[in-house]
Amino acid sequence: MKKQNLNQFLEILDKMFPHAHGELNYQNIYQLFVAVMLSAQTTDVRVNIVTPSLFEKYPSFKALKEAKLEELEDLIKSVGLYKTKAKNLISSASIVVDKYNGEVPTSLEELIKLPGVGRKTASVILIEGHNIPAFPVDTHIERTSKRLGFALPKDDAYKVELKLRKKFPQEMWRKLHHQMIFLGRYVCLARKPDCENCLLNEICPKKEYKVKSKSKKV
Repeated sequence: MKKQNLNQFLEILDKMFPHAHGELNYQNIYQLFVAVMLSAQTTDVRVNIVTPSLFEKYPSFKALKEAKLEELEDLIKSVGLYKTKAKNLISSASIVVDKYNGEVPTSLEELIKLPGVGRKTASVILIEGHNIPAFPVDTHIERTSKRLGFALPKDDAYKVELKLRKKFPQEMWRKLHHQMIFLGRYVCLARKPDCENCLLNEICPKKEYKVKSKSKKV
């Protein structure tokens, strides 16, 4: 995307998604931590179905640390990779309790050392749980960034993140993060982007998607 179109891009996103927000349900940073861990390769809708009973049975890191693996697995078995996630949740809870006195670490470097916590998960915890500037890049943001020309097709999620952080000021990261997720989740879909009805159509450099969408009318 050309530099002169950046302001237009932000204005259009504000029109499309003025109230974009995280769609995981949580009440505190413990619940955020667990929900984000569960959300990898799983929809937020599915996670929100699972977490109420999980939080009722395990209301804190201390309780989760003492959880029996089989019982936790049973609670989250409808979530993708549930066996691995159950093991990582118990292990991470143990470390948070024993090493950090039950407090979630406030640095990315410490967070990514926890079992099952990758850079994206850590960034979400920082920006949503601690209000520390970060720009989490999930599959939606990676895809839309490449289609909009903010990143190259060959870039991995980390390179996409670095480019977005450089292009936009910190005070925009949280809002833009949610707006770009909404864009990818509801409009710029992976297999069938709805370019014809996307307000960004005129400034999007991906001409091939425009052609495909228009051809349906013929």
